Amino acid sequence: MATSPEHPPRLVVIDDEPQIRRLLRLALESHGYEAVEAASGQEGVLAVAQSRPEAVVLDLLLPDCSGVEVIRRIREWSEVPILVLSALGQEREKVSALDAGADDYLTKPFGVEELLARIRVMLRRALRPAESPHFSSGGLEIDLSARRVWAKGEELHLTATEYALLRLFVRHAGKVLTHRQILQEVWGPKAVEQIHYLRVYIGRLRDKIEADPARPLLLLTESGVGYRLALLD
Repeated sequence: MATSPEHPPRLVVIDDEPQIRRLLRLALESHGYEAVEAASGQEGVLAVAQSRPEAVVLDLLLPDCSGVEVIRRIREWSEVPILVLSALGQEREKVSALDAGADDYLTKPFGVEELLARIRVMLRRALRPAESPHFSSGGLEIDLSARRVWAKGEELHLTATEYALLRLFVRHAGKVLTHRQILQEVWGPKAVEQIHYLRVYIGRLRDKIEADPARPLLLLTESGVGYRLALLD
């Protein structure tokens, strides 16, 4: 949904805790967003359908259904960016939410500044040209139409698998991809448990695209979950 001066970016906040909804609403409204609140999964799905927001902030624990089920229902008809809020220790649920189509997650308790930064990244990703063959982030340059990659001021030579892996990250830049999602897309369904294999290729890519592979700024690890290609200026 396009924004205009009369319509600030609208977010639907789905959480059954009134104090969390109030915190989120005040934080969002003080930074120029409009917040629509929903206290249950059913209310949330309806609010997304009716208000057509630019993004959704969704708690995983809801009184009537799981947050994962809410994501699946929304993804039947919408690609709206979804940021999941999860409690400490909900790693399995977090991964399930991302596999179901969530774009990012925050673990409670969280800082407002980090929340706003994650929302900005989701919105930037949603506004990127859908079919652009050119990608740029933090010194990494890719021409997908020519299958050429540049980093650290020089053209890189990638293997077919390295390029397929990088292309997947570019298609979903700014979004967390789980280990299972990556392995299935690049190596096929029989490889979804081969996380050690994925780590080897992530290391190879970092050696080629990062200024300091030991302190990556582009290809980031989401501990216990997967990886993310950062959107940098």
